[in-house]
Amino acid sequence: MSLAPAPLLRRAAHLVPVLPLVALPALLALPLTYDGAGPADVVSGLVVVYCVIRLLRERRRPLSPAAAVVLGLPVVGLALAAMGASSPEAGFTGLGRYLQVFVLVPAAVLILVRDRTDFRVLAWSFVGLALWQGAVGVHQYVTGTGASYQGEGVRAVGTFGAHDVMGMATAVSLGLVCAVGIALGRTVVWQRVTATGCAAALLLPLALSFSRGAWIATALTCAVQLALTGPRRALKVALAVAAAGVVLTGGFGIGTAQLQERIDSIAQVGDTPDQSVVDRYALWASAGGMWREQPLTGVGLKGFPEYRDGHATLALSSGSDIGGAGTEYRKQALLSPHSMYLLVLSEQGLIGLLALTGGWLALLVGGGRRLLRVRSREPGPGDGPGPGRGPELDCGLVACGLLLWLLTDFVYGDIGGPSTMLTALSLGLAAWWALAGGERVDAVPRGAVPERVEGAAAR
Repeated sequence: MSLAPAPLLRRAAHLVPVLPLVALPALLALPLTYDGAGPADVVSGLVVVYCVIRLLRERRRPLSPAAAVVLGLPVVGLALAAMGASSPEAGFTGLGRYLQVFVLVPAAVLILVRDRTDFRVLAWSFVGLALWQGAVGVHQYVTGTGASYQGEGVRAVGTFGAHDVMGMATAVSLGLVCAVGIALGRTVVWQRVTATGCAAALLLPLALSFSRGAWIATALTCAVQLALTGPRRALKVALAVAAAGVVLTGGFGIGTAQLQERIDSIAQVGDTPDQSVVDRYALWASAGGMWREQPLTGVGLKGFPEYRDGHATLALSSGSDIGGAGTEYRKQALLSPHSMYLLVLSEQGLIGLLALTGGWLALLVGGGRRLLRVRSREPGPGDGPGPGRGPELDCGLVACGLLLWLLTDFVYGDIGGPSTMLTALSLGLAAWWALAGGERVDAVPRGAVPERVEGAAAR
């Protein structure tokens, strides 16, 4: 009797710890509602409990000192802002949300992602979610069943609905960043080829999301990823993308007029901005006024909606119009400044902003340095393709790309909605690369199978 299934069973068992993390993007593929916490939010809490149980059973320290400091920095500003909230309920709910997104879920990724194989499985789950949401979004555009845009139901929003027009754009953008990172890496050929096809397929739904912010963040991130792989490859890919854009918009006429108008509006933000841009400027000014009132600790968690009107200009509208994709037309209140940095500055003050961005900067510097070291190391004869073997350039490109996309998007976007879970997972992957994926892997001799990297566990 053949024993061939035995290795497959061992590989399946090998992936068990990372599967709870993979379940989070999978749950975001379901039709989403806004009646309280979504299924991904609930399961993320169970994942954290699962991590605690594993740590207790294995009797090991959860995080290295460096990881504990980097991930624990936001707690300082959060604790002060929670105490300054307008009500205990607002402070408690705000504190729980921030801890979930910026501390607990990233820490769970550090613990459960043990090596490059686990990392790639989670990255591919991002790509899979992006393909599904993108396919739904393209169908919405073709059939006119998407969110309302200029009076037509053509805006691709996937299963996130008109309530969260940025949800699909975020999922597709992060999936595209993962696909580009894998395609440019040195993993097995079938993964690179598949990732290249996925990246090309995701360009269309990203365009049909009509999200200027997602376009800018994705273009910048992919350009940096390409630049890190050499100018010749970057030029080839840029020409291929340009040719694909000409074929889609010129040859097939896909969204030509609407896309062109949306693209042109990016350069008109200082000239004749549309109402959405005017509202954003007004919200930014309101956040700045709150910060000047409480420069060190801010107005408290969940305090922006309460203090908004007291600092807003007359240019601010009553809300944004939403409709389509199964939602009746209505006004949606503008309850955040649409800038993560300004949201933190207004609600948590300078202390909260420096604590939060200090951790992100540490991840960016640490991850960037490690990526440059890996990039400069040429593959040797023993660095053949295979799970967990060979240079880990693709992991570095994915991790640093996800972090760069978030830091760029945070200039004109903030957390909110079910897609925020992708933000937490992305920060976790960036933290794994910067804090846990380094010394042990690099120390493995060429041609040898590296030992497992246990998250950021104590050495």
